[in-house]
Amino acid sequence: MKALVIGATGSTGKFLVDQLLKDNDYSSVVTFVRKPSGKEHSKLTEHIVNFDEIESFKDKITGDVLFSCLGTTLKAAGSKEKQWKIDFDIPAAFALAAKQNEVKSFVLVSSYGASAKSNIFYSKMKGKLEDYIAERNFWQYIIFRPGPLVREDTDRLGEKISVKLFNFLNAIGILTKFKPLETQILAAKLVKAPKILSEGTTIIELKEIFEF
Repeated sequence: MKALVIGATGSTGKFLVDQLLKDNDYSSVVTFVRKPSGKEHSKLTEHIVNFDEIESFKDKITGDVLFSCLGTTLKAAGSKEKQWKIDFDIPAAFALAAKQNEVKSFVLVSSYGASAKSNIFYSKMKGKLEDYIAERNFWQYIIFRPGPLVREDTDRLGEKISVKLFNFLNAIGILTKFKPLETQILAAKLVKAPKILSEGTTIIELKEIFEF
């Protein structure tokens, strides 16, 4: 299979690319990034692109499965508008181009609680993205909804605090379904999913990811 990846330099994405390159079921891996990652491999093709000009490289969005790990925080983005552009507009544009180029499968890293009807901005944004991609009618559409993520060397203070809190609560038997998930483990689940799941839409909720 030929894999396409957006969000390839993020905490989950970098592990995803590494594991795709090691997996013999994936013959090639194509990433779309803003700046060079420094990663080199015989199976890897890295496109340095301007995500605002997707039409200029739309013809390169061809393959068997597109993985989207793209996302940011409100603090890093600077505003809700800028976060929406990164978390919704870019993945949505890639989904549309991929469908037009007959990519069969789409694997999305969403979030626990994602719902277009949510009153929470982040959850609503993720839910609307899920729905938009669903409307593209991919042959296979896989949604992962992880909860707290354990990111390697994270500089997100809120994330550090929440992970420590959930680990403490889990240790005393509280909120065990919110067990923090290491991004390396999530990446392994992403790689596996298109190979074992059937056609149609599959939503893998937080509590199911650890058992998947």
